[in-house]
Amino acid sequence: MRLSAQQVATDIREGAATSEQLVAACLKQIEIRESEVQAWTFLDPAYALEQARAADRRQTAGLPLGPLHGVPVGLKDIIDTADMPTENGTVLHSGRCPGADAALVTALRQAGAIILGKTVTTELATYAPGKTRNPHNPAHTPGGSSSGSAAAVASGMVPLAIGSQTNGSTIRPAAYCGVFGYKPSFGLIPRDGMLKQSPHLDQVGLFARCVEDLALLAEQLIGSSATDPATRPRARLPLLRTASEAPPLAPRLAFVRTPIWDHLASDTARGFSSLLERLGKSCEESAYPTEALDVWALLRTVMEAEIAANFAREYATGRSHLSASLQGQIERGGKISALDYQRALARMPLMNQSFDPLFVRYDAVLTPAVAGTAPEGLNSTGNPEFCTPWTFCGMPALSLPLLTGANGLPIGVQLVGRHGDDARLLRTANWLLAALPPIPMNFP
Repeated sequence: MRLSAQQVATDIREGAATSEQLVAACLKQIEIRESEVQAWTFLDPAYALEQARAADRRQTAGLPLGPLHGVPVGLKDIIDTADMPTENGTVLHSGRCPGADAALVTALRQAGAIILGKTVTTELATYAPGKTRNPHNPAHTPGGSSSGSAAAVASGMVPLAIGSQTNGSTIRPAAYCGVFGYKPSFGLIPRDGMLKQSPHLDQVGLFARCVEDLALLAEQLIGSSATDPATRPRARLPLLRTASEAPPLAPRLAFVRTPIWDHLASDTARGFSSLLERLGKSCEESAYPTEALDVWALLRTVMEAEIAANFAREYATGRSHLSASLQGQIERGGKISALDYQRALARMPLMNQSFDPLFVRYDAVLTPAVAGTAPEGLNSTGNPEFCTPWTFCGMPALSLPLLTGANGLPIGVQLVGRHGDDARLLRTANWLLAALPPIPMNFP
């Protein structure tokens, strides 16, 4: 099932295909690839087809159809669904069946989407890997924590999937799996009904096979909630329309190395040199602000303090069932003083301001998404450090599959926009892709 979500929706609307046919095609691809990739933690094929048939009956009856009518979507298993288990990647939540849908699931259903199933997450969306493998080489990690969502899209099992990001949990697996990943601006999509790990950092993430599909999906999810203080009432942004338009002026990009440039693999560094050469005068190197040099320590302070608070019950009642890495995060977080935590939070708006000069001059920042290709082995999900500054600031970010490593695996390139400027970022990404076509999608 390799069509774009837009094409799937059009085919269904125009009668060229039915939702049942498209869901059946997804299930067939899952049957072919799942034993190797292991992207799903809950999948009920009969129920998926039942949803599809209901969507087809709605169309036959002439009822109004949403923008995602009949389109299958995969959900990371930290997103509550009233009709499917949500187990959060831990045996401590095994068998958990929520009583209500998450806010974004309600929005998906209102848009007509089919919830195909639940994709694998790492343990409580932190660092301990789940069972998923990289679709391009099963000896390598798919990244995390949204492992199954990225792998499911990359292996052609589903055209759209949803994950999350607290540090690099969407951009990193998208980069490793060779798909398009999008972390919208913090607060754009409500998080009600999702696992609460670090509320000042937790953000929804999206996976697709083109920029337009990311825009189409995100546009349906934008909203506000009285119980998610990061959101506010707002008009729906015309993301898809803007992403599909030509920019009024040729965009200008700032190439930012960041202070951890020397952590890059040599083939990634060579790939960026080639990108910069091809972009010519439309991309200029710009300095990373000195005010953001300690962002990695600040994010760790906020994240681990909030993990300690939000996973206190799991630690108190089931510590032996938690990984050593998560136990360590909780224990370190419990020792962070209230003063240090508040100081770290206070730096968020100040750090955002330190990037303002870049976005006055440039449309977006071009920077690595990951250090290199997906690491070999399944005991880790790779390092999220190249995502940290942009996540801490809540800026919108995209991973674009523009590079290939020496070992043939994909390497994503990260494009970052000013907070709230998601539509322009998506449009700039499409402009960039026209200049630098992505690597061909590979379904091995």
